Amino acid sequence: GEHTLLNQMSFLLCQEREIRSLSAEIDSLKNPQNLSSSPHLDELREENTKLKYRLNVLKRTLQDERTRCTKSMTNINQQLQQIFGEAIRASCPELDAPPLAVTPNQQPKFGDYQCNSAMAMAQMLKVKGVKVSPREIAEKIIQNLPDNDLVQKTEIAGPGFINIHLKRTFVSKLLSNLLINGVQPPPLVGSRSDLTVAHENSDISLFFFFFFFSCSRRLNHVGDWGTQFGMLIAHLQDKFPDYLSVSPPIGDLQGFYKESKKRFDEEEDFKKRAYQCVVRLQSKEPEFIKAWNLICDVSRREFQKVYDCLDIHIIERGESFYQELMTEVVKEFESRGMMQLDEGRKIVFAPGQSIPLTIVKSDGGFTYDTSDLAALRQRIFHEKADVIIYVTDSGQATHFQVVFAAAQLIGWYDPQVTRVEHAGFGVVLGEDKKKFKTRSGDTVRLMDLLDEGLKRSMDKLKDKERDKVLTPEELIRAQRSVAFGCIKYADLSHNRINDYVFSFDKMLDDRGNTAAYLLYALTRIRSIARLANIDEATLRKAAETTELVLDHEKEWKLGKCILRFPEILQKILDDLLLHTLCDFLYELATTFTEFYDSCYCVEKDRQTGEVVKVNMWRMLLCEATAAIMEKGFEILGINPVHRM
Repeated sequence: GEHTLLNQMSFLLCQEREIRSLSAEIDSLKNPQNLSSSPHLDELREENTKLKYRLNVLKRTLQDERTRCTKSMTNINQQLQQIFGEAIRASCPELDAPPLAVTPNQQPKFGDYQCNSAMAMAQMLKVKGVKVSPREIAEKIIQNLPDNDLVQKTEIAGPGFINIHLKRTFVSKLLSNLLINGVQPPPLVGSRSDLTVAHENSDISLFFFFFFFSCSRRLNHVGDWGTQFGMLIAHLQDKFPDYLSVSPPIGDLQGFYKESKKRFDEEEDFKKRAYQCVVRLQSKEPEFIKAWNLICDVSRREFQKVYDCLDIHIIERGESFYQELMTEVVKEFESRGMMQLDEGRKIVFAPGQSIPLTIVKSDGGFTYDTSDLAALRQRIFHEKADVIIYVTDSGQATHFQVVFAAAQLIGWYDPQVTRVEHAGFGVVLGEDKKKFKTRSGDTVRLMDLLDEGLKRSMDKLKDKERDKVLTPEELIRAQRSVAFGCIKYADLSHNRINDYVFSFDKMLDDRGNTAAYLLYALTRIRSIARLANIDEATLRKAAETTELVLDHEKEWKLGKCILRFPEILQKILDDLLLHTLCDFLYELATTFTEFYDSCYCVEKDRQTGEVVKVNMWRMLLCEATAAIMEKGFEILGINPVHRM
């Protein structure tokens, strides 16, 4: 992928070459002969100053990137792909693009990773008229493997699978680096400008993931303009005619909206007035702007309650922000001759798309198509985003497909350079497998769901008598951690593309792949060092001086599992499916349990209970496991607690 270590090093080398080039230019400008013979001495001196400044900036950037590379976790799979990719190309130079397949081995007794390229290569050679068995190709690949620090040995199995055994010293060193440097993300190559996540509805799954890479801008693209606000303003004028002088007591905005929608559907005069309100709002008449602000503020306060519970920090940037930019979009498409007239509408057909975008309605108004094009244009040219992810329900997939195609048609971005993608999510179902609703048939409010989660999590904690061992403050922290963590995890642990059934009983279960189980597992891991009276300073010092022995099969299994974290992150970067991280955290927790049940970390006197021996390398494996789990929770937006 575009974020591989190979690309990272290539990026650094390019900067080094640019630095050398700039240095040569500066040296030439320093030459007295050049300066004295130049009729533009001041210009050359100014250019010299600019080059020096740029050189220093590049040097600092290069140093920062090198530091990040040194401290970042190593993606073992990517390194193996580089090594085997080189061997594959040397083995079959006649193949233009030989397949490269390196995956973790599903059967650890046969090795740690597996290269499965030989069979596909044999088929490609057969098409070219060259008959060679996959095993022969596998043997050639092994013969051409470059020297490296990763691979202990290789074996050929079956028709041509190459089983790869890692060096234990290599894995031990990576674990030590993790403990010393912390869980550092792999760098996003070239993504030095903002990464924009345009967000609609209530799905927050990808925000925390991209925030981990410290280059994201999280935008809440709220619907704060258009016909619905015409309805709301017209209804506000009727229900609270003195709204300009007395703040209207709108407590339930959802109910207020339903009332206005009912009138809009049933009263023709009201509908006409609502449309007039839209026109006057778009004309920015003061009293209509005030009404609009009043309604937005009520909505904003309700949103903030949810954001505070879920610890979401987000930039609100609704459709209204892009109003002035829509005119520019229309002019640009018209000037390029890409607009067509259709029964008074102005439409754009993008290549390969069966439906057009309506850029201007027959009454001269703009549409969602116009605002989404304006928003995309702003994010590309003003935000300078390298990656733009739209998180909305899957029902909007076709709409965004057409919007992106139109943006490419007009030349706003090249998909090979800028990643613009729609990450759709499915519907939440009730336990009856129907759309999640209240008993009265209304949509379930997220705030009500969070309140119910708080109640149930407290009941669960009291059932387990945690209120007898935790302080009141610790109990409240545990309640919020379990309630909000379980609701988030229930959403994120499913493939976002699919619908899923919402069940409080399942999400609060402390067995299986749930946040309750994982939060408890992390708390238990953290308690091991605490009960052995080993503080953080001791662990930090031990990380620098203690070799992590991985002789026991459960130690080896846990160490490898911990180091798969960068591979999991890379997969999510590629497919934007966060449930992969949830599955990994559950696998890590269960792998740790196997390790802890088989390997003594702390040995105690059976009669007195006093600690008689601490196996420090195993304590460090506990620490590494906890560090990865905590970082995983951070990405998922879940707040663990020290005591539960």
